[in-house]
Amino acid sequence: MRAGSAGEGSRGRSRPSPPARTRRAAWLLGPALVAGVAYLDPGNVASNMTAGARFGYLLVWVVVLGNTMAWLIQYLSAKLGIVTGQSLAETLGTRIRSPWGRRAYWLQAELVAMATDIAEVIGGAVALWLLFGVPLPIGGLITGAVSIALLLVQQRRGARAFEFVVIGLLAVIALGFSYGVFIAPPDAAGIAAGLLPRFDGAESVLLAASILGATIMPHAIYAHSALARDRFTAPGAHAADRAAGTSRLLRATRWDVTIALVIAGTVNLCILLLAAANLAGVPGTDSLEGAYHALQSGLGAVVATLFAVGLLASGLASTAVGAYAGAEIMQGLLRVRIPLLARRLVTLVPAIALLAAGVDPTWALILSQVVLSFGIPFALIPLVALTARASVLGAHRNRWWTTAAGVVAAAFLVALNGVLLWLVLSGA
Repeated sequence: MRAGSAGEGSRGRSRPSPPARTRRAAWLLGPALVAGVAYLDPGNVASNMTAGARFGYLLVWVVVLGNTMAWLIQYLSAKLGIVTGQSLAETLGTRIRSPWGRRAYWLQAELVAMATDIAEVIGGAVALWLLFGVPLPIGGLITGAVSIALLLVQQRRGARAFEFVVIGLLAVIALGFSYGVFIAPPDAAGIAAGLLPRFDGAESVLLAASILGATIMPHAIYAHSALARDRFTAPGAHAADRAAGTSRLLRATRWDVTIALVIAGTVNLCILLLAAANLAGVPGTDSLEGAYHALQSGLGAVVATLFAVGLLASGLASTAVGAYAGAEIMQGLLRVRIPLLARRLVTLVPAIALLAAGVDPTWALILSQVVLSFGIPFALIPLVALTARASVLGAHRNRWWTTAAGVVAAAFLVALNGVLLWLVLSGA
């Protein structure tokens, strides 16, 4: 129905009651919560836990800043999918005219997807090892198998069923990582001091880049536009979702992104604060297994077990979302559809190889997040540019201040990556 005919239609039937409108609005939520799982993957856990154990409250400001930038970025991604009916990868695939240009762009995005999978599969494997003593390579295979099962749910039951499963795992993640903060509260003065932007040597810069890479993940930018497309504009989307007006969908999406990022930001902050309050200066706590045993001895078996359960749920949920994003990247940029199992193996093999080689899981997680940080500009800069164009989004294009905020975020992330690269090359 057109907006101008609202009054005429209201004479023929009663308006929905406020609770009914609320229920309908709530039904539009979901895609951001699924994309938000990417902000709670094992790479986040390793980066935030290590930052808290090594530097206490020093990098609290990085978590807060990263979450603030993530809100803007995820909203722009969802807006692109809703308004155009295409994912970011599809839009770029149609605009990059050169086949070699598309392949080069896909290659960097594929490397980012592999780095994502390394973090998620290793995290799930470490959790299975901590909880059940499962060898790391076998735990990685189990994590990969569960991710395939979750993707089959998405393919056969639709976007909504996939959302319900992932949101259930999100609730487990939130409980697992937040419980310990209530048992051993952090120092309020330390938190306040940590809000002041500063570094303490090259390692703190590395961890800051790792936190940002784990928070503003490139594959989440690609995934959210595709999740919004599948939910609201794809042929298989629910008729009620397709019937909702674009402006209404965008309003609901702002709430969706806000709820998702509040949850993700709070849990990420809890992880860092838990480590800062209880693990700072404790030997061996800069690894996931060391943190687990320190929590067990210091705060009890319940806190440590919930931490490991949260890590397992994090690995299972995020690896499914990561694989979904990887498939979307390949299909959108290369315009080919790869069988699910083959596509999953492309990014699963490197993670299993690292586990079998005996590489330290925590540092593999952290360095994978640094790789993700270098991939951010390749997703973020095109996203800001596309959503600022009337030729792409029409009346829903960015306001000038939204574009300015996106440019500032992209410039900050590129500058941080440049500093990190200089530190690495100089041996600092």
